[in-house]
Amino acid sequence: MNKYLVEIMTAALSLVLLVMNLVQPKFKEKLGIFTTIGLFIILMISLLLGSDGQSSFGGAYIFDSFSTFFKQLFLVAAILTVVLSKDQLISKKGEFYALITSALLGMMIMVSSGELITIYIGLELMTISFCILIAFDDDAKSKEASLKYIILGAISSAIFLYGLSLIYGVTQTTIIREIGEVISKTQVTPLVILGMIFLVAGFAFKIAIVPFHMWAPDIYEGAPTPITAFLAVASKAAGLAVFLRLFMNGMSSVSGYWIELVIVLSILTLILGNLVAIPQTNIKRLLAYSSIAQAGYFLLGIIANSNIGVAAILLYSVVYLFSNIGAFGVVIAVSKVTKSNEIKDYEHLARKSPFLAAVMLISLLSLAGIPPLAGFIGKFYLFLSIIEKGQLWLAFFSIGMSVVSVYYYLKIVKVMYFGDESRSFESIKVTASTKVVLTLSVIVLVIFGIYPTQLINLVMEISKNFLS
Repeated sequence: MNKYLVEIMTAALSLVLLVMNLVQPKFKEKLGIFTTIGLFIILMISLLLGSDGQSSFGGAYIFDSFSTFFKQLFLVAAILTVVLSKDQLISKKGEFYALITSALLGMMIMVSSGELITIYIGLELMTISFCILIAFDDDAKSKEASLKYIILGAISSAIFLYGLSLIYGVTQTTIIREIGEVISKTQVTPLVILGMIFLVAGFAFKIAIVPFHMWAPDIYEGAPTPITAFLAVASKAAGLAVFLRLFMNGMSSVSGYWIELVIVLSILTLILGNLVAIPQTNIKRLLAYSSIAQAGYFLLGIIANSNIGVAAILLYSVVYLFSNIGAFGVVIAVSKVTKSNEIKDYEHLARKSPFLAAVMLISLLSLAGIPPLAGFIGKFYLFLSIIEKGQLWLAFFSIGMSVVSVYYYLKIVKVMYFGDESRSFESIKVTASTKVVLTLSVIVLVIFGIYPTQLINLVMEISKNFLS
């Protein structure tokens, strides 16, 4: 029972929140605090339980340090999202918190799944929850974004499920470990290759990889900003975790095939994400294309297919979480006052709120990989993993694209710090809850940038256990 305690408590919390909202509407004002405390308790229990490296149901559900790491990452992301949502109108709708926790449960199931059908169940639970959460704003853009996510999510799920069916048809098993054993002992057939391509396409939708990225800009712009932040971080990390387990554990014997495909996708993603971000005038769309580009950097660790490659993905997942939460937290605070997400409305932000401007600056520089922030360490290990693989040209290409990203990040900085001095401005007040989240994000980015040793040792150990 202890093994499943984290998942059981998350499911119970989601149900309790739903019942509290229905039975006692007056509890709506307190649901945010109740959810935050509940998620924090679950996080503490997860830290205390750790992982034993065992599995249940014949390998269908796995309790290893890899899945535990991502569950804790999702819990932190959910807690920060709930706190950021405290002063938003969407938080007044009681179902909001129940859906956050149900999406969280779906992610937890995904990363612990050692079996194809269980992965699909977790994926659908996460996707359906996000479909509703995206539509929580009372405007046309939010409803349009939700409709697009439903349609494209259904297409990606169908593609993913078809890939699963092809792999099952060839191997006659849905257990990832057994799939790996069967494929390694038999000759690679066209059906295996086709199934593998469908699986990559299905994951590419969830992670927002070119050419399956088309949903991201509109959904990021239309969704409530706290949900955009949660979707950008947690959903992407969940997709990456399942990709790593399925391909590195289940299809490592045919890595020569899927690595070539991922190299092409990585190059396309880095080019489009970085170049299309440059002309954007809406900050949420700019961060959407930035997120697409970041997916290209994550793929470098998959291409490396090594201990340091997996460790680099884990490391950069932590960095990416706090960098995005910091950036989107500032977007939430500014848009609450300006009622706009246009970059031009960030003019004088350094004078309206020096704190918000500083947080945005640090978050963007971390995403760009500028030392001494944690983003530099994360990208350094991703590039190092590719260099160790012998893909020196790809490392230099990725570094070049990272330099391009500095341009559009600094475009925001220029507006914040070097606006028209003759224009009037009014100060922006930041709520206490938002200040806590943004301060925490900055502290993490600075500390892990200057003293990354403990985190690096942790992810290296997790990666070693995962690959063994």
